[in-house]
Amino acid sequence: MSEQAALFDLTLTEEQRITREVMKKFSELQLRAISRDADEAGKAPEGFYNKTMELGLSLIPIPEKAGGVGMPRSPVANMLNAEDLGKGDMSLALGTLTPLAFINAVVDNGTLAQQEAFLSPLASEEFVPATIALMEPLATFEPTDLQTTATKSGDSYVLNGVKSTVILGDTAEQILVIAEENGVAAGYIVPAGTEGLAVENEKNMGLHAVNTSKVTLDSVTVPAINKLGSEEQPFDLQRLLDLSRLGVCAMSLGCAEAMLEYVTEYVNERVAFGEPISHRQSVAFMVANIAIELESMRLMVYRAAARAEQGLDFHREAYLAQVICAEKAMEIGNNGVQLLGGHGFIREHMVELWYRNLRSVGVLEGAACI
Repeated sequence: MSEQAALFDLTLTEEQRITREVMKKFSELQLRAISRDADEAGKAPEGFYNKTMELGLSLIPIPEKAGGVGMPRSPVANMLNAEDLGKGDMSLALGTLTPLAFINAVVDNGTLAQQEAFLSPLASEEFVPATIALMEPLATFEPTDLQTTATKSGDSYVLNGVKSTVILGDTAEQILVIAEENGVAAGYIVPAGTEGLAVENEKNMGLHAVNTSKVTLDSVTVPAINKLGSEEQPFDLQRLLDLSRLGVCAMSLGCAEAMLEYVTEYVNERVAFGEPISHRQSVAFMVANIAIELESMRLMVYRAAARAEQGLDFHREAYLAQVICAEKAMEIGNNGVQLLGGHGFIREHMVELWYRNLRSVGVLEGAACI
């Protein structure tokens, strides 16, 4: 495909428009409605994730032989879904899409036999948690220089290391652990309950509604069939990183849009000195800047997803999208709280929750592979 195809059209197809209507309605009724309670409880309500299975997101990329639909993957469609769900609640959106990230990574890197073996359990009418463990608890963490190791031992691999910020780590039935064997990264699927696998819940500033965990691997042994990636077809870590960054960025778009709508209504209704505070130029400019930065974020994310959809190289675009979204999401969150003044600091208003969640954009890696 020529570089001319890099030009992308922002006009949605009829199918995308219909899907977005469904997704936005679901996000408003099922995510936004429980967002505050889930944040306070530190987990999603019982049965919430089973409701998300009505959307069919996880079944689409699973091969037919494994019980799925077997449709071609669409990074653009997945990006739009992540954006719409993120507008309802970024934490719950992350939990909803984490099994899809696992599925996409297996489809991208696994053989047909591996796809059938590991994805069949996820082709269910009920929500089956599965996740990816990439990040490590180091201030100098670098995804291309992992400390978690895999050592060949006969017909098995022995894994050692510590992973952090593992979404749904405490409930996942399968964990795709990214580790290095002789300096080369690959994925190793570790079933829950495997000897030597320890999971400990983390306490974070944001993303309270979705549990994140520290996962310790102490001589965890898995069969060789559980390894994704070979000498002939190496594990594509860069693709996983790029698509994950786009997924997280897309969720931040939705959350930032929710912030913009909320503060716009607030500054128009809040009266001080006899007039709405939106009449103050400094306030109006701050709201306008949120809208401007949101659109710049959206264009970067959409362009990267469009290139991925067309089969073009999108590494540069994905990285630039992640850089701008990490910076501007934090700025939008901060300005959203500032616009409400003292009200922005109390839990009566949603802006403090969105601020905490938006702060995670710059630190999440490998969590939401679209």
